[in-house]
Amino acid sequence: METRTVMQSEREEQSSQMSHSMQLSSQIQKRTFTSSDEEAPYSDFYPIISADLISVKEILNMDNFSTHRTWEDLTAEYRRQKWTLFGNEAEKVELGVIRNQRVLRTRVDKMALRKQAEKKASEYIEYLDLLSQKAPDFPIPLRAHTVWEGMTVKLCCTVQGCPPPKVMWYKDGRPLIMSAQPWNYSLQQKFGLNILEIRRCSPDDAGEYKVVAKSPLGEAMTFGRLVVNSCQGAVAGSERSRTAGLRPDNEAHFGPSFPPTWVKESCCLTLQCSFSPALLPFQQDVTWFRDGVPLLPSSNVKINTCDDISTITLNAAYKEHEGVYTARLTTWDGEEEHSAFVYVTDASAAVLGGPASPLAVQVADINKDYVFLIWQPPSADGSSPVEGYIIERCDLGLGEWERCNVNIQKMCYYPVSGLKEGTRYQFRVRAVNKAGAGRPSKATEPIVTADPLEPSRTMVVRVHGGRTITVQKDDLEGQVKVPFPPTDVHACEVSDTYVVLSWTEPDPRGREPLTFYVERTPAGQSSWELASLDMAVNSPRFPVFDLVKGKQYCFRVRSVNKYGVSDPSEPSPPISLGKPQELPAPPHSVMAYRDTNTSVLLQWQEPADKDDILGYYLYASEVGSQDWKTVNNKPVTKNRFTVHGLKTGKEYVFRVKSVSRAGNSVYSEESEPILVRRAIHVPSAPSAIALLLCTGSEMVLGWRAPSDNGGSRIRGYYLDQREGGAELWREVNVQAVEERKIKVSNLTSGLFYQFRVFAANAAGVGKPSKPSEDFLCEKWTMPEPGCPYDLECREVRDDSLVLLWAAPLYEGRGPVTGYFLEVSQGDQSEEWTTLNDKPITDTRYKVSGLETGQTFRFRVAAVNEAGVGCPSLPTEPITVQTQPGTKEIEIGVDDDGFIFLGYEATEMNDDSEFLWGKNYTDPIDPERAQEKTKDNKSVLTFTDPSEEDLGLYTVEMSDNPQLSSSYDFTAEDLDRLKELSWQIRNPLIELKSGWHVEVSETGGVRLWLQTESLSDDAELRLIFNDHEISSSPHRKINFDRAKGLVEILFDQLTPEDEGSYTAQLKDGRAKNQFTLVFVDKMFRETLALADAKRRDHIRKSGPYFQDFLSFSVNKDCEVILTCKVTNTNKDTSLKWFKEGAAVTQFVYDQPSGVSSLTIPQMTKEDACSYKAVVSDKRGEDVSILQLKGDEYEKLLQQLSKQCALSAGPLRIQSTAEGFRLYCSLKYYISFLKTSWFFKEKQIDKEARTKPGSSKQQVWIDISDPTENDKGKYTLEMFDGGEKHKRFLDLSGQAFDDALREHQRLKQLAIAEKKRARVIKGLPDVVAIMEGKSLCLTCFIDGDPAPESCWLRNDKEIFNQDQFTITKEPKCSAITINNVNMQDSGKYSIFVHNQYGSDTADVTVSVYKRGEKPPANAVHMGF
Repeated sequence: METRTVMQSEREEQSSQMSHSMQLSSQIQKRTFTSSDEEAPYSDFYPIISADLISVKEILNMDNFSTHRTWEDLTAEYRRQKWTLFGNEAEKVELGVIRNQRVLRTRVDKMALRKQAEKKASEYIEYLDLLSQKAPDFPIPLRAHTVWEGMTVKLCCTVQGCPPPKVMWYKDGRPLIMSAQPWNYSLQQKFGLNILEIRRCSPDDAGEYKVVAKSPLGEAMTFGRLVVNSCQGAVAGSERSRTAGLRPDNEAHFGPSFPPTWVKESCCLTLQCSFSPALLPFQQDVTWFRDGVPLLPSSNVKINTCDDISTITLNAAYKEHEGVYTARLTTWDGEEEHSAFVYVTDASAAVLGGPASPLAVQVADINKDYVFLIWQPPSADGSSPVEGYIIERCDLGLGEWERCNVNIQKMCYYPVSGLKEGTRYQFRVRAVNKAGAGRPSKATEPIVTADPLEPSRTMVVRVHGGRTITVQKDDLEGQVKVPFPPTDVHACEVSDTYVVLSWTEPDPRGREPLTFYVERTPAGQSSWELASLDMAVNSPRFPVFDLVKGKQYCFRVRSVNKYGVSDPSEPSPPISLGKPQELPAPPHSVMAYRDTNTSVLLQWQEPADKDDILGYYLYASEVGSQDWKTVNNKPVTKNRFTVHGLKTGKEYVFRVKSVSRAGNSVYSEESEPILVRRAIHVPSAPSAIALLLCTGSEMVLGWRAPSDNGGSRIRGYYLDQREGGAELWREVNVQAVEERKIKVSNLTSGLFYQFRVFAANAAGVGKPSKPSEDFLCEKWTMPEPGCPYDLECREVRDDSLVLLWAAPLYEGRGPVTGYFLEVSQGDQSEEWTTLNDKPITDTRYKVSGLETGQTFRFRVAAVNEAGVGCPSLPTEPITVQTQPGTKEIEIGVDDDGFIFLGYEATEMNDDSEFLWGKNYTDPIDPERAQEKTKDNKSVLTFTDPSEEDLGLYTVEMSDNPQLSSSYDFTAEDLDRLKELSWQIRNPLIELKSGWHVEVSETGGVRLWLQTESLSDDAELRLIFNDHEISSSPHRKINFDRAKGLVEILFDQLTPEDEGSYTAQLKDGRAKNQFTLVFVDKMFRETLALADAKRRDHIRKSGPYFQDFLSFSVNKDCEVILTCKVTNTNKDTSLKWFKEGAAVTQFVYDQPSGVSSLTIPQMTKEDACSYKAVVSDKRGEDVSILQLKGDEYEKLLQQLSKQCALSAGPLRIQSTAEGFRLYCSLKYYISFLKTSWFFKEKQIDKEARTKPGSSKQQVWIDISDPTENDKGKYTLEMFDGGEKHKRFLDLSGQAFDDALREHQRLKQLAIAEKKRARVIKGLPDVVAIMEGKSLCLTCFIDGDPAPESCWLRNDKEIFNQDQFTITKEPKCSAITINNVNMQDSGKYSIFVHNQYGSDTADVTVSVYKRGEKPPANAVHMGF
């Protein structure tokens, strides 16, 4: 028992362990693995049954267990153990397979994930490349190096650009080939860093090195000079090299270059700089800047540098391109720059009075379906203030612009939503005012809508071999199904019309694309509603426009993907619309300062609150015009600006606006008026100091005036001196000398001295001149005269100029007898040519015959009996050309009759003076002429001109002698101007229009004349028949002095008003008188016309005839009587009468007042008197038309003419008798005389020709035509004034056809005449009583005699007892004896011969006795 119990317990324990093993093995999961692109579905659990499971069941199910095992038990147990081992091995194999499958699937998934990551990485890199495209640029350029021979040097630069540019090296303009000298050159290019290593430098390596970077977006260059020093000195120079002799002599510098420029919006702009001489190789890199920012070549910008010119071209200039343009040139000493402002003016308005275009449109906060736009308001509002803006976008794939906002946006920013992801867009803005929408702004650069957080969700994994794997964060979140809610919902942009919501996407967000639902509720409530409606929100930005002002809202957002909708986010804080942004405050304290002759410097004080101010717009106007013009179209960011393009000598005022996103401020207060003139500054240095005289202890020095007086008159000069070789300068004069010469005393004979000169004006003392050469203090004893001095040019014109000089101070052996002048062409040429063959005695000379535009220098030498002295210092180079705006002296007579000379200066300063002279040197005698200056004009007025005043008069400006002119006052001028002076001092009032007589529509009479305009002090005396008259109730007199109009108005002219009228006028010294003789025929005709018009005016007080009765003939030859009435109302009636009898068949159109009566055919009965009467309560008017006598003749003539015009072509009609030529008319009257012509000869009335007419036709009959009747026939119709003709050519085929038709008709007529026929027919119906006899008789005719027969009901009747037929040549009869009812029917007689036949029918009706015969029958019987 114990043993059995132990064994039983062991079996139970073994069974429990096996059962547990089975349970564990059955829970192993088998998955169906798929690729990473497929969704992995869960599979069911499949149990793995071990091999010994059956034996276990058997053991567990044995009811009886024997303690003694038999052989069969052992065999069975052995088998069970083998099956168990097999099952365990199979399980291990299956587990291995499953493990290997998992490893393989993991590898496959990693490979798929890597491919997907690489694909997305390449797409993103392409996208980044597209966004980061940039033209080549050198952030770190080459720099110059100086090394000793044999040293190693590295030339380095950094280049950047996208796509990476191609880099090329050049030396002295030639490509640098590294392979040609690999032992000498080594080039390294890595990460944009370019290093050129030159080993063991030699003098041959010295030179200019250039690096050029090129890409499809443009090219960039950088230069560097290498200097190699040797024992002999530097071989190549740079800015830092001080080696002597290396500085180039012909280095280029700026020449004439672009000034301040104006270009219209969207037009092409080209700026040009010139250089003199041509650019050296190291100067080829001329760089351009706008507002300090380098300009690089692009699709809109073209830069070209060649030889001595550099240009920049903007294919289309916009307001954004306005600013300071600078060209920078590299020189040996550093850099030179030339700058000027470029103004972009507004293009023509899109609509009349429309605003200008906005500018600086920028795109910010780019998302998948949302961007935020900002821009700047325009400077010009148009005819009314700007009310808002229209935003437009363009899908570059479609190429069409569409509007983004429904309501106009008032602020200069706007959120644009509803865009397509991955699409290229451009945006532009239009300003709107009451006139409409203005021109669009410049479109933005293309942008691509994309997720800005995409880079943050990308991880790049570097692997061996330099490869990278890009893993998207979305791929690692593939297990996320329904998304999480967003977070941090808040307002990122608040305006007074909209709110832009922003939130953070859920993290993790999952692999699936996300969209969002936006919900809102009033703050403090839980009534959530959908704010995004049916709009798909793809970005974490959403603008809300339909909020109520003053009300707060809370917002929340839900994430949405294909698996479902997330829970709502946390509500945002309460959000409401913001307050409207106020316009900025205007600037103040606007002040203008002089700058140049065409510009002023403007300064202003910025407002206290300037945080939101983007800049300022400036406006200018001439004083008194109120014509304000915009100065700049791009806001100025500073509080000062130089305004160009102003008119010299004009006064201007200025005002300024502040600019912000809310719009432009109101105008600032106007600045004080400023006169546009050049600001004064210290003068430039004098030049060319010359020794004029030396006495041994004294020297007299002269010099040339400064080339620039600083805009103010030179008030004096200061002289310094020093002994030769000394360093210290000593003042010669403390008080300034006005003349350009000075005597220096207390000098030591035999010593050398140097001098320098300073010029001074109102602005101060300028720079000193260059030191003179060393002058030896030694007394002059040479026989020739000294040099003339103070040589100046005046009146420079296109082909001439005037030279002035002073006589030499040293005359030599004898007095100066004359002067020789010499000229040299060019700036520095020393080839001098003598102008005059013989000496001239005057110290002035007019040089003529010079070539326009050429440059010359002049000098003069004095002559005495000993010979020609040394020449004077040459003048400055002078270009022979008339300057724009140059004025000449004009001569004339002023309003007071004084003769004057006048000169107008093109430019003046405050201290400018007009210097008048006679013969260049003599002053003006104040007793004979006085000078007056007003503004920029000077007038020299002669007191009492005579022959003493004749001569050459000159004028020049004190501060600018180049502004000069002269006039030769001759005797002819004096005589002509004296006569004009007398006319001015004794003037006559000029008559514009003499006396006129006019009659008004009311019958009033107006007598008037007109003179030139008179002053308010003018006087009028009116004389009528030698008596002065004035205004009265019957006669009114008007005198309009401004128009010079004299009027006499009569309400009703009477015979007492006949006579002469004289108007005596006086206006200051001027006077005149004008007479009208208003008598005889002229007066009678005027009186009659006035009475007639007065009566007509009274008639027109009620309804009246505007057009009286008249007649006309229309194209249908109808006579139409018409009239037109006016001034009618609803009670007005119109009646017509003909010979006193009322007519009702007229037409009256009351709106137009036209009434008409139509006579279809005019007859003699219609030739009578017609009357139309129009009347109402206000009155009556009558119009009568007498269609009699001459008036009737005129009517018949018009009617005849219209009838003749209606005539058709001449036609022919064949008849049995011959031909009929006829013409059809709409209407024919006898007043229209007709004549027929055959072969241009009138046809007389004879037996063969017979003319005729009807109401609509005119014809002529030609009987028995023959061949002689061939030819041209003409119908001539005479209407009493004109002849009208119609033609017919009756010959050839036309004649043959007509003759053939005539013969055919003639034969038919003959046959018809001989044809058998019934002459007197039978009655239609015959009635006869039964039992009586009926006799029917019919007369017949024909040639030959016709045969006849009788028919009854279309059957022939033969002689019978009942019928008796009698036939005679001209008669046939049938008798019906004893008729009965059966004899009723149709009876006919049929006659015929060889030309034809005829039939006559009769119906016989038999009635019985006592009956009434038919009513329509003939009763017969006997």
